[in-house]
Amino acid sequence: MNARKAVSTMASKLFVLDTNVLMHDPTSLFRFEEHDIYLPMFVLEELDNNKKGMSEVARNARQASRFLDSLVSESEDSIDVGAPLNALGNKNATGRLFLQTEFITHELPENLAHGKADNAILGVVAYLHRQHAKRQVTLVSKDINMRIKARALGLSAQDYFNDKVLEDTDLLYAGVRELPADFWESHGKDMKSGTQGSQTFYAINGPLCKDLLVNEFVYQENAEKPFYAVVAAQKNDSATLLTVTDYAHSKNAIWGITARNREQNFVLNLLMNPEIDFVTLLGQAGTGKTLLTLAAGLMQVLEQKIYSEIIMTRVTVSVGEDIGFLPGTEEEKMSPWMGALDDNLDVLNQSADEGGEWGRAATRDLIRSRIKIKSLNFMRGRTFLNKFLIIDEAQNLTPKQMKTLITRAGPGTKVVCMGNIAQIDTPYLTEGSSGLTYVVDRFKGWAHSGHVTLQRGERSRLADHAGEVL
Repeated sequence: MNARKAVSTMASKLFVLDTNVLMHDPTSLFRFEEHDIYLPMFVLEELDNNKKGMSEVARNARQASRFLDSLVSESEDSIDVGAPLNALGNKNATGRLFLQTEFITHELPENLAHGKADNAILGVVAYLHRQHAKRQVTLVSKDINMRIKARALGLSAQDYFNDKVLEDTDLLYAGVRELPADFWESHGKDMKSGTQGSQTFYAINGPLCKDLLVNEFVYQENAEKPFYAVVAAQKNDSATLLTVTDYAHSKNAIWGITARNREQNFVLNLLMNPEIDFVTLLGQAGTGKTLLTLAAGLMQVLEQKIYSEIIMTRVTVSVGEDIGFLPGTEEEKMSPWMGALDDNLDVLNQSADEGGEWGRAATRDLIRSRIKIKSLNFMRGRTFLNKFLIIDEAQNLTPKQMKTLITRAGPGTKVVCMGNIAQIDTPYLTEGSSGLTYVVDRFKGWAHSGHVTLQRGERSRLADHAGEVL
């Protein structure tokens, strides 16, 4: 095949995809709009080598191969002129797919190992750069070293950005907003107020209201009396603020636990609200995410009986070297990963004397009997009814895995996702492309979801200082 003839000479760009992009997101084939895609032969070889097994990578490799088969088989055009990417009904993808049909040699320095997949792909990119000097040819790879090697060779390379929610995670929705000092003067001119149970609501108008989101928490602490509220409703330039329950007071203790700071108080308001089906919590270690969630779960399972049981799961990614296969049942295999659960149950058992009738009488065995530990590997096809589902270390989930988990929720189930996006251990995931970042951004403003980013650690003065200086 004459590559100069095969690839169109339009002003659109030509993207050469690395294998890890397809194994990370099979739908990446349709994410490049009017631009063309070129797949080296080694990419097809690597897809074939990684298609076996039940892992997420293997499933993605098989799905990518199915997409490629459908595109090539349904195209009426020759491979030489490319298969249209909109052949499967993807109207946004108007470019073409080109496959390498000849092997390219002697495009790289001799000291680079020949036969290695990465170097072979770089050789294809170098060849296309030379053949299409007037067209932008770019390698797209999730592999940092691959991109560095490409740039060292004078080739254009970039990360796969389509799955990134934000380039700057400092812009991620925090769920909490401080009201300006003149807020009431500028927004409370035609304010209406009243009571709703034990809470007070304020109907306000003004320019700031259009920036507020439903279930976003607002506060003002520089006033004579601190003000803490949640946005109960919002439309155009008007909003309704509802004061929050004070869980910092011992009379409102949840399983003997009281909020130690402003954000923890907001978290407990979300966790204890039966109208909130989905809660996301971000924060570094020691901010109280797991403790507060377990306390709220036990209160609503054992005392209020809103949910039948607590289900807890997390991604099994090791911090250090893998210790090998673990013996026992599913729950026994998961127990080494659930050290945080046992640590927090110890704290909750110590405060059981303040947690009401159930709290005083409950033993560790009774509490654990209402907590089920499940593995992510067996979540497909399940439906959870009236459960309190906790997804720990959610920053290590991809957006696709997060979707798989959240869609397991049946009627009456509450899902709590928590994690620290600064501690991602999954390859090819970043703060911007993590599944936790993805759901925080996508669910903001929904009437039945809420989010809080916890700022202050409450574990110990040693842990707080270590988090700052280390």
